[in-house]
Amino acid sequence: MNDAAVPKYVVKAAAGFRNCPPGHRFNLYFEIWREGNWLIDKNGKAEALRQCLALGAALPVLDALRRRQQALAVTLPEPQRHIIEAVSTAPFATGLGLEHPVDNGFAFLTPYGLPYLAGSGVKGVLRQAANELRDDGDAAITQPLIDALFGQELQGADAMRGALACWDVFPQPFGDSLVVEIMTPHLGDYYQNKGTPHDAGKPNPIPFLAVPAHSAFRFVVTCDPARLPAECPDWKTTLDPIIEHAFAWLGFGAKTAVGYGALAEDPAAAEERRRVEDQGRQRAAAAAEAARRAQLSPEDQELEAARGRIEVLRSAFDAAKAKPNYQPGSPIDQERLKLFQEAVQWQGPTARREAAALLREVIKWTGWPGKKERKQEFQAWLSALES
Repeated sequence: MNDAAVPKYVVKAAAGFRNCPPGHRFNLYFEIWREGNWLIDKNGKAEALRQCLALGAALPVLDALRRRQQALAVTLPEPQRHIIEAVSTAPFATGLGLEHPVDNGFAFLTPYGLPYLAGSGVKGVLRQAANELRDDGDAAITQPLIDALFGQELQGADAMRGALACWDVFPQPFGDSLVVEIMTPHLGDYYQNKGTPHDAGKPNPIPFLAVPAHSAFRFVVTCDPARLPAECPDWKTTLDPIIEHAFAWLGFGAKTAVGYGALAEDPAAAEERRRVEDQGRQRAAAAAEAARRAQLSPEDQELEAARGRIEVLRSAFDAAKAKPNYQPGSPIDQERLKLFQEAVQWQGPTARREAAALLREVIKWTGWPGKKERKQEFQAWLSALES
């Protein structure tokens, strides 16, 4: 029977460690030691790892962490935050280089004992994705832009902080459990003993922990607008292809060269995010337009509105001329009448003259109305507009 390397009174007080967070079972209470000689049971590594898979009592802690992070993120103004809900398309492993009895560690967040991906690692992957897109000829991504977004890794006073900051990521494992993955080096004699490589070498299966595929990942990227370059007013639009490239081609965590750590944005969450962002952009554009119009004089406001109304008739006129023949009672007649009725109410001479010029052009093509009363009315309106 294998035991954890802790005093018996700790085991008794804790009534076992089956329900504690997986990081605690993996790092503190790992049951791989043979009682008596306290040697590692090398044949029991995979079984010992299986004792560390379930989230157990850490599940509500993980849920609280993710909800707290989401609540904190949405307190930031929408133009300063980017929240990406993603799903892993392959297993995810992180911290394999950490020391551990199974030869491969795993990054758990202390003191919670939950798997996580450090924000610094996220930022590094995104920067590498930006570098690759730049090298592939993406004209929108330049080196100065990369430095402005991610910072310059220089020494001393030449170092520069970037506009973006990436938060730690707390994956929600699919099935509320981690998994055991296996790597199997085959040429151990060649790599370790400098022997001759051959097919008769004994393979060496090495188990390690991973977050399973189909797990949920939430990426939060924030931006300091004061550090954005002038050529990047919409940093989210610039960042989206970088994130997409990182998800599909680079991956996060360890063993990305063999496909680990690949992700894809959750389709439903992506659609909702784009809808909210479009609404935000529309509100911002509307507010900017209202502020701009507020700076105009009443005369300029009327002229601007009048030109918009004149353009409606111009579009209808162009559409009518594209047809073979003019038909009385067609939509161009209705638009012509509407502009007459509105233009005679305008006060500005410029707007009145521009409306009159277009109306004469339309009447030259359509002819005067057939009814005598309407023709006289049009002639009176034109004279008033041109006076």
